[in-house]
Amino acid sequence: MIVEQVSGSAWAECPNGVESAYKALEAQIAEQQKRLEALKGDEKLKREIEFETKLLALLADYNYSLRNVITLLDPSAGKGVTAHVKGARRERALKRYKNPNNGEVVETKGGNHKVLKAWKEQYGAEKVESWLQQQ
Repeated sequence: MIVEQVSGSAWAECPNGVESAYKALEAQIAEQQKRLEALKGDEKLKREIEFETKLLALLADYNYSLRNVITLLDPSAGKGVTAHVKGARRERALKRYKNPNNGEVVETKGGNHKVLKAWKEQYGAEKVESWLQQQ
């Protein structure tokens, strides 16, 4: 029921709840109609509506869309917004370590290599860093 949607359960408390809800709706409609009439008399709004109507007619005459006109007037606007690229990190350099004890070679771009960690634990970080090969 429309009255229930407008005023909820508040009208049920009053003996004439439906009638008061109806009158409240009428008052709201009257207020909205006053505002609409005021807008209809606004010269600025009339000019905007006239401009839009003429623009749409012109677009239809030449078989253009708003997107075509925007691209024509501002070619860079059609390219869209470029996504913000997070600061591009420099790629890490490849490091090569050669264990002089067994000749094993480890290549890594970071210090989180399993074998490299084991070597550092066994021989010490300073010693393992001395095994770094020049590129």
